[in-house]
Amino acid sequence: MPELPEAEVAARQLRERVVGATVRDCWIGREDIVREGLPSLDQYRQAKIAGVERKGKSVILHFLCGKEPRFLVAELGMTGLLLFRSTLTKHPQHTHFILHLDGCCEPDIRYWNPRRFGRLSLLDRAGLDRYVARRFGHDPLTISHEQFLRVLRATRSRLKSLLMRQQVIAGIGNIYANEILFRSRLHPNQPSNSIPGKSITRLHQVMGEVLREAIAMGGSSVRDYFAPDGTEGQYKRRHLVYAKAGEPCPNACGAVICRSIGERSSFYCPTCQRNGRRRATRPE
Repeated sequence: MPELPEAEVAARQLRERVVGATVRDCWIGREDIVREGLPSLDQYRQAKIAGVERKGKSVILHFLCGKEPRFLVAELGMTGLLLFRSTLTKHPQHTHFILHLDGCCEPDIRYWNPRRFGRLSLLDRAGLDRYVARRFGHDPLTISHEQFLRVLRATRSRLKSLLMRQQVIAGIGNIYANEILFRSRLHPNQPSNSIPGKSITRLHQVMGEVLREAIAMGGSSVRDYFAPDGTEGQYKRRHLVYAKAGEPCPNACGAVICRSIGERSSFYCPTCQRNGRRRATRPE
């Protein structure tokens, strides 16, 4: 569930509350939660947290271990959360990693992940550079119009699948892909290279608007998502099509929202988001 807005909210809360703290100790509940770098865990004890950033759907903590920088990459996956101690969870047994902290207002950071699709990676600078290059494409908040145009023109892939391909555009998942495409009046299965220039411009603009609004509202709390401080994201109140199959189209066009079953469910209006090259090339 956590996508770019939820990861960005987590990164901002961590940045505000734990930068400058010292790691007193590290607790690990199961070693297989660490994808890479487990032998380096001792280097993080007594390290100072120097910064926090987001890449795609992941949160990266920067540490100073003596004079050497090291990094902890937390993949949120489908169910992963970074939580402060005060945030209670229904199933605390799914807390797999804890950083105990001194010198800040939060006593610890906890990595909670019941389905364990996400993992942690403990990396040096070279390892982080390789990790980022391998996993993350353009950030949808910073990709330029020209870069976005080149990405879409380069492939016949279905548009929704392309928006969710993390090695191309990093951070958009199923919820926000559905919402962005509805607001852009583009069908999820439209071939990416068949979209006219004006529609690409609109899509690029809407993509930024939706993601920034979601961040401002704390993300979308669907299922078990919480921010580190336990607050729920309110952007789910703005969802127009996600999980609304059978409901009237919000544009009042007379159609109802459809759901197509594939690798991930698509929710769309068959009238406002017509498929096919002919629809996409009409004059605007």
